[in-house]
Amino acid sequence: MDNKIDNNFDDFYVELRKLIVEQFSAQEVEAIDKAYNVANDAHYGQLRYSGQPYIVHPIAVAKILLDLGMDSVSIIVALLHDTVEDTAIGLNKIEEMFGEEVATLVDGVTKLGKVPLSTKEEQQAENIRKMLLAMSVDIRVIIIKLADRLHNMRTLDFMRDQKQRDKALETLEIYAPIAHRLGIRAIKEELEDLAISYLDPIAYKEIGESLEISKSSNENFISDTMQKIQTRIDETVPGAHIDGRVKSIHGIYRKMYFQNRDFDEIYDIYAVRIIVETVIDCYNCLGIIHDMFHSLPGRFKDYISTPKSNMYQSLHTTVIGEGGVPFEVQIRTWEMHYTAEYGIAAHWKYKLGANDSSKFEERLSWIRQLLESQNDSEDVEDIVRTIKSDFVPDDVFVFTPKGDVINIPAGATVIDFAYAIHSEVGNHMVGAKVDGRIVPIDYKVKTGQIVEVLTSANKGPSRDWLKIVTTSSARSKIRNWFKKERRAENIVEGKAELEREFRRNNIRLSGEELDDFLLKLSERQKCKSMDDFYAAIGYGSISINRLMPLIKEDYYKILKASEKPEINIVKELPSRSSEGVIVEGVDNCLVKFSRCCNPLPGDDIIGFITRGHGVSIHKRDCNNVPKYIPLANEPERWINVKWDKEVKENFKSTLSIDCIDRIGLIADLSSQLASMHVMIHSLNTRQSKMGKCIITMTITVNGVEHLNSVIKKLEKTDGVLNIERSGV
Repeated sequence: MDNKIDNNFDDFYVELRKLIVEQFSAQEVEAIDKAYNVANDAHYGQLRYSGQPYIVHPIAVAKILLDLGMDSVSIIVALLHDTVEDTAIGLNKIEEMFGEEVATLVDGVTKLGKVPLSTKEEQQAENIRKMLLAMSVDIRVIIIKLADRLHNMRTLDFMRDQKQRDKALETLEIYAPIAHRLGIRAIKEELEDLAISYLDPIAYKEIGESLEISKSSNENFISDTMQKIQTRIDETVPGAHIDGRVKSIHGIYRKMYFQNRDFDEIYDIYAVRIIVETVIDCYNCLGIIHDMFHSLPGRFKDYISTPKSNMYQSLHTTVIGEGGVPFEVQIRTWEMHYTAEYGIAAHWKYKLGANDSSKFEERLSWIRQLLESQNDSEDVEDIVRTIKSDFVPDDVFVFTPKGDVINIPAGATVIDFAYAIHSEVGNHMVGAKVDGRIVPIDYKVKTGQIVEVLTSANKGPSRDWLKIVTTSSARSKIRNWFKKERRAENIVEGKAELEREFRRNNIRLSGEELDDFLLKLSERQKCKSMDDFYAAIGYGSISINRLMPLIKEDYYKILKASEKPEINIVKELPSRSSEGVIVEGVDNCLVKFSRCCNPLPGDDIIGFITRGHGVSIHKRDCNNVPKYIPLANEPERWINVKWDKEVKENFKSTLSIDCIDRIGLIADLSSQLASMHVMIHSLNTRQSKMGKCIITMTITVNGVEHLNSVIKKLEKTDGVLNIERSGV
């Protein structure tokens, strides 16, 4: 095939194609060109939020995958990945043109946007579950998805603020941990840094500025240190490759704000990496480093003998360099380096594991374990909690009494440890010893400890353990035990819990109406029978608390269909008002504004006839106002009210302001309010976590529009993160 550039190719694709021609055969290039042409035609006329042609996005995703060293099929899928979701091209057409393998991958990357699901949360849960299922079939699905998310995060500036925060949070909670678990360091760190830049822009900027100051003051430190190490190591281990790096902003952010440390207290901002040929050379280099520099106690980690869960291997030690500057040294072989940088993608880029399929399958076994643990969960929070807890960057390495090493997430308890050994060990656990001493059942294990699990053949797990364990694997195994061993008990417990919640929420149905209502509810939860539904509630797979908003919504629909609509007795409200409010059927009555929601002119309001204190005015969406008035205990006491057209009174409103704590903050806020002639009635501050504070102030405004303009002005104050209107 002639590999000359087609004149019809877009300029964006021309640059990518030059790299494609260098890496793939003529036949593969022809298939990639075909995919580009199909995608370009399908997306014709579509624009991204930035105003660029939509095809720019698939090309950028393909470039990221090309840099990772992925195969030609992955590049084809990257170019086609949005065609099924966003254009008229169907999956059958993709399979017809490019084959089953490409169609399967495109389907795995495509979201479930066209599937009718009840809520946004259900849709998100199904999207994540579908992605995990596709990963278990072909790991390339998630690598393509990560590249897709990375380019979307790079271009997030063009989306509205709330969308930016939503995408950034989802990236930080789901995609970055998956990238970490796959070992793809570059993507993980860039996703985290981009997410933090939108979620906490002030901290992101402060850390970036601190790094610049630190870099300028230690400009030659890394290069001089690397040169000295190279000279010394060449005497013993010739040919070692040495380079340097600076810790990612998110890595510094975690230590500063989660561990409450100052920038100067972080010892691994700088790192020197030594790459050698053999494992023996790694340990020889470690001896040389400790001979050259003073090591910091407790800062040595051997990830070669005990690899991380994502197969990362390296020796880590922190030492003190010239001028008292601490820095980290990482020592590894070239194969370890490829795995550390590219993770699972090294399988394609460097053909690691290509001749050992069992080793490759072993690295992917965690996906199947994750899927098994989520089989019984319908809750997106549960799935996200699993990813956050099981994929955390920090692992602990704990020993059994026989000397076996068990690798579990940081923060895991002795129960998690027991289930990590085997399901039967966890199910029959009655206690645990750590380093020979009995510990509580919720004790969190630490690296290097020896843990002995005490068991009894006649003992089973406790339901309370579900509130103690931190890993999804342990939680899933406990639920499965109750599911299999206590079905009759679960059905009884589930029925009782459902009845309690119905009574508590004043949901009253009987006979066939109740049976139909529960049957539809169980079908929505994908239960095959009512007993399965009750049992799922009993062993914790289905949470009634989380289902209750959906249950109430369906219940209100039944009531509205069976009852007569509310009759508004008064056709016209009187023209005279009290305190700026017109009350239905009453002239100049006593009115007071509820302190639970502090209604303002412009809010949708309702009145409640109190005993001896007139009419209390609430916002319609106040927590104290029933969602459906006929279901209230005394519905006749709720009355229609509205604002007078010409409200002349002033009103108090309370604001809750989340801020970065700094000197002069309150003075700046007060100055802003003074410039707007807004009176402050009260002001309180309290410390929050991670160097933040919450300021609660009550001010005078004349309505919702006035309040909104005040909030917009205050939000521009340096250090203000979020402002919410609240009661007092």
